[in-house]
Amino acid sequence: MAPEKLIELAKEAMLRAYVPYSGYKVGAALLCADGTVYQGCNIENAAYGPTNCAERTAFFRAVYDGHRDFVSIAVCGGKDGVITGAFPPCGVCRQVMREFCGDDFVIYMVGAGNSYEARTLAEILPFSFSPAEHMGI
Repeated sequence: MAPEKLIELAKEAMLRAYVPYSGYKVGAALLCADGTVYQGCNIENAAYGPTNCAERTAFFRAVYDGHRDFVSIAVCGGKDGVITGAFPPCGVCRQVMREFCGDDFVIYMVGAGNSYEARTLAEILPFSFSPAEHMGI
């Protein structure tokens, strides 16, 4: 799938965000190896700690459906749904990605207009803690 199509799906997912506190909408579109795409949005909570990021929402939906092999993810966000610049996934989301993805997993960080930056998981999470180190796999 072309990055532009995945980005379009992330922008669509952003519209479903539940953000009554920050107003900052985030959307993600996760591409599985078999071509299936899972969308996710951020879901805030009054207690803040239970808030879930768009990236993790997409991953958790995919894993629930039995997917474990992923190729890439597109992420976009902005105040009131207006994308003003690219931003990387948070550290918790990066670690969730590492649980299921190798170093070559691609993250498309969507910017204003039709711009985006592509980075591998190895680039945005160096010296990661992977299942291989933890489980001796």
